[in-house]
Amino acid sequence: MGTISMHVATRHFNVTEYHRMARAGVLTEDERVELVRGEIVPMSPIGSRHAACVSRLDMRLQQWARERFVVFVQNPIRLDDDSEPQPDLAVLKPRGDFYADAHPMPGDVLLVIEVADASVGYDREEKAPLYAGAGIPEMWLVDLSEAVIEVYSNPVDGIYSAVRQVARGGMLTSESLPGLSIRAEDILG
Repeated sequence: MGTISMHVATRHFNVTEYHRMARAGVLTEDERVELVRGEIVPMSPIGSRHAACVSRLDMRLQQWARERFVVFVQNPIRLDDDSEPQPDLAVLKPRGDFYADAHPMPGDVLLVIEVADASVGYDREEKAPLYAGAGIPEMWLVDLSEAVIEVYSNPVDGIYSAVRQVARGGMLTSESLPGLSIRAEDILG
């Protein structure tokens, strides 16, 4: 007996349609979803370790940025017509309106940071290439389960060509933001 192969049609959305669904109430403000490559992807619930890590990072980045950059916390970044992810943090070029007129685009983003408990595989396999493909110069993936931070930099042809890990006792230094250095334990707790 042979196997039956069946193609399941999926519906992809663009950013305009995604926003239209939110305005129409199809997607509620409390719903934790993001648009990735035309798919509406549910985001993991935020646990206490995740929230604490994001708060620690926010505090350190705000101290460092001091009106030179915008620190964007869990807000959307429009990468292209079919991707608008919501990284945990992003460091953006300054803009007078603080991005009130439009979400940041790839050219505005200097660093994205994803904090992961359960979503580390998705962030590594899906989101890192997404950010690299958009030309985001640097991504940090904070893996809370393994207590390590993966630093991705130098995007080339849709992949980050440089990847390194920093564990407790180590220092994170940004390649895209000269002068930004944070001790790993200040992020991991």
